[in-house]
Amino acid sequence: MSIKKENAIQDILSHFETYANLILNQLSILEKVISTGSLVISEEVMNELNINEDRSDRFEIKLSEKIVNTIVLQKPVASDLRKLMACYQIVINLERIGDLVINIVKFIPKIKDAETYNRMSDVIYNMLLVSVQMVQKSILSFTNSDKDFAIWTIRNDEVVDEMNHKLIKKAIIKSKLPEETQQLLFSFIHINSMISSIERIADHATNVAEASIYAIEGTDIRHLHHDLESKE
Repeated sequence: MSIKKENAIQDILSHFETYANLILNQLSILEKVISTGSLVISEEVMNELNINEDRSDRFEIKLSEKIVNTIVLQKPVASDLRKLMACYQIVINLERIGDLVINIVKFIPKIKDAETYNRMSDVIYNMLLVSVQMVQKSILSFTNSDKDFAIWTIRNDEVVDEMNHKLIKKAIIKSKLPEETQQLLFSFIHINSMISSIERIADHATNVAEASIYAIEGTDIRHLHHDLESKE
């Protein structure tokens, strides 16, 4: 491998580590917010989250461009190419995780029933802890080339799904609400799951459209939807 090529790949991996730590920091802040069980999020915390999110958006685009340019200009061998492509996919998914952190903290102040949220917050917190561990181990799997961490993460996806169904059901039952109200809540949960799945389909369609514009024009419009709409 040429020194120039090796330096380019090492530069990408160094920037990847910085970016991954930024997303992990966002998750850490979210952990602290949910652990309080409060519906009030301080302006200081929101500012920190939003500043980090803006930084994440810029970082992700810059890092993605570095990966593409290295692939095109340095023509890495197969093993390095696989690592760069994997890094590219991981960066995209980490950016989506960052988006989800912001979405979650925006939901919290919209909850009007503090008692219900307080009763559910420990359930949500436990699920978040497992999910954060999954993110941490998946990153370590890539940076340390550790397959076991990857397998652990994949297997625990089902654990989180099971926690979702069992713990929410348990929380509703423990609420001692009338049977009719409990059934209504379960119905809302199932409907919400359907809506969330449909929303994810639309999100993936948007990802495809963004990739299409990038292929046609060479322009990365991710995080720039408002600018795109203003030109129409």
